[in-house]
Amino acid sequence: MALREVRIQGDPVLEKKCKVVKEMTPRVRELIEDMYDTMYEENGVGLAAPQVGILKRIVVIDIGEGGITLINPEIIETDGEQTGYEGCLSLPGKSGVVTRPNYVKVRALDENMEEFELEGTELMARALCHECDHLDGHMYTELVEGELYDNEDLPMPQEEDEE
Repeated sequence: MALREVRIQGDPVLEKKCKVVKEMTPRVRELIEDMYDTMYEENGVGLAAPQVGILKRIVVIDIGEGGITLINPEIIETDGEQTGYEGCLSLPGKSGVVTRPNYVKVRALDENMEEFELEGTELMARALCHECDHLDGHMYTELVEGELYDNEDLPMPQEEDEE
């Protein structure tokens, strides 16, 4: 369909809580298609509606296994912990270390407004948490442990000595 402008950190829309989607309309369907086009064009793994300036509780995610649309997602269960680098299309070229759950279960509506549950681990769990945070006006930078890095300056992980 169309590419939308990705809002950059500092834009007030990224700090607002999004509204619940009550019905699927042609405009909502078009927004979802545009969000996928924009996410793929920007080489992202997830995109939330406020990142394209729309205050609706809609998220699209594709970690390389096909796109998943989540309308009104709600995290209902988490477990474990993972720590790793995280970035965001709303803060291009930057990454920081963030600790997230290693397992996440969400309840959401699909594009037919039918409820479903989705479980994810590792990258999917990270993406679910990251995108759901956007819907409540939060960015990963609030959780960064230490400093933000330019992507080309990321420290390499230290390898443990083998004994």
